[in-house]
Amino acid sequence: MAANTFPSSFVKLSSTSPRFCNSVSKRIFSDVAGDITIFVDGQSFLLHKFPLVSRSGKIRKMVVDSRDPDLSKLECFNVPGGFFAFELAVKFCYGMNFEIQTSNVANLRCIGEYLEMTEDYREGNLIAQTETYMNDIVLQSIEKSIEVLCACSSLLPIAEEVGIINRCIDAIAAIASKEQLVCGLARLECNGGSGKLDMDCQDWWVEDLSALNINHYQRVIAAMRRAGVRSDSITASLIHYAHTCLKGIERRQAWDSNLSFGDEQRVIVEALVGLLSTEKIKSVPLAFLFGMLRIAIEVNASVSCRLELERIIGFRLEVASLDDLLIPSLQKNDSVFDVDTVHRILANFMQRIEEEDSDESSQCGYESEGLNSPSHSSVLKVGRLIDGYLAEIAPDPYLKLQKFMALIELLPDYARVIEDGLYRAIDIYLKAHPSLTESECQKLCKHMDCQKLSQEASNHAAQNDRLPVQMTVRVLYFEQLRLKSALSSSSADADGSFSQRIMGSSGVPSAAVSPRDNYASLRRENRELKLEISRMRVRLSELEKEHAVMKDGIRESKSGEHGRAFLSSLSKGIGKIGFFVPGNGKQHKNARKTQATTDGKTHRRRLRRSSIA
Repeated sequence: MAANTFPSSFVKLSSTSPRFCNSVSKRIFSDVAGDITIFVDGQSFLLHKFPLVSRSGKIRKMVVDSRDPDLSKLECFNVPGGFFAFELAVKFCYGMNFEIQTSNVANLRCIGEYLEMTEDYREGNLIAQTETYMNDIVLQSIEKSIEVLCACSSLLPIAEEVGIINRCIDAIAAIASKEQLVCGLARLECNGGSGKLDMDCQDWWVEDLSALNINHYQRVIAAMRRAGVRSDSITASLIHYAHTCLKGIERRQAWDSNLSFGDEQRVIVEALVGLLSTEKIKSVPLAFLFGMLRIAIEVNASVSCRLELERIIGFRLEVASLDDLLIPSLQKNDSVFDVDTVHRILANFMQRIEEEDSDESSQCGYESEGLNSPSHSSVLKVGRLIDGYLAEIAPDPYLKLQKFMALIELLPDYARVIEDGLYRAIDIYLKAHPSLTESECQKLCKHMDCQKLSQEASNHAAQNDRLPVQMTVRVLYFEQLRLKSALSSSSADADGSFSQRIMGSSGVPSAAVSPRDNYASLRRENRELKLEISRMRVRLSELEKEHAVMKDGIRESKSGEHGRAFLSSLSKGIGKIGFFVPGNGKQHKNARKTQATTDGKTHRRRLRRSSIA
């Protein structure tokens, strides 16, 4: 019978209407008028009982259970696929020619299950026909399986019950794994006998998976992991899916009452983060992780989702860039950038360093700390990164001192070999926050080690009027120590260089030049070294005198006259120790005199003198 087969000719389906069904019934049963009307989703179908009850167990039971020989109306509820799927089932019952395709096989399989069109009522019924097509056509192809999975989104829960979804998911994973294996074997090249495996084959299915909804996509990725699909292919699929589904997302406004879009995006973000957490951390690009973190903040993802992203990022913070850390804050009346998030990321990084150091020390049998840490290079990179971040956020007038200092305190002392970057950030913060009290300035500057400042930074700090007086004195003191050390090392180098130049490697005068020329050259260099040492000694004696004057000024700073003498001597000392040009020093000195005439500056200097005393 024609109803049991599906010819290759395809009949284009028209929109469902009672007239369509009447024309079908008239063509098949031209001498028998329709005797039953079936209502599906507001659409009425005038049909005949006989072709329906001969193939559908559900309709047969409905007719029998009604116990009404003149039953003329039936209504079907929760029909999978709606009237479109029911229309295809009616065509099948009436023996009309139409073709099972990938686009309608899911609907036909589900409506066949709903109408109980099994082999118990007719051989070659609808369920058997659709199962054959599924096994022979759909489950042999990734594209067709994805298309059927997409159609199943509107056929739940019956599509799940009949096993369409699970079979398609398993088929996608199995075919992807098989294709990767075949591709790897085909591209196995012996490069000079090394047997290098070229894995440049592209996984074309990465883009196709982006058509799935997030629930089905999660299950496909899980099945791929079980089937042994490569981690880098799964990571590429996750990135492409995120770019496709989260494209065009914008920051939500507080007055936006329509949050359905944001809710959908939040579900996607949380699901993707859950998948990322099971992947190898190093295989996921850090820029993508920061992008996901920004989106998670914008769509107000769950706390656990954001913390997981921060943990993953923190374990690779040393390869991040400054632009990655500049995460905008969405909180009103808060700092421009999200400092709290960066603080948690940095805390995760330090936790990783501590764990690595602990593992290394337990394996090697020694206690690793500071410069001996195997992860010291990573800490140095993060130290430079955080110093740049501090300088970037320092001009923000809404940035609280506690948050600024918390980032500084989180890094260990050995994270900064030179603290010029930290000094620059602190100086910018002091300039942008003139309302800080003297005690707050002192607390902030205590985090800076003056011994780790370069020569240029020390010169600047010695003349920086924004720093507390105690900080300036410390800078001057360590500058003196540095000069003394330079003098002693220069003397030692001069003596060693003299003896080294006279004697060659064999212990006799070098024969490359004549002894007379060599001796004259050494005498000339010796005179130059002596002159340089004399100049440095004169400068050192002047500095010692200035240091003694400053000590006397500190002791007598309680009286106004002596206090002014102390500040004057301090200014002179700073001018002498600095290596700036004279013009800049005079301009700075005049600016300080002009600034000292204001009442606010006079009050601050009195506070400084009282704190020193």
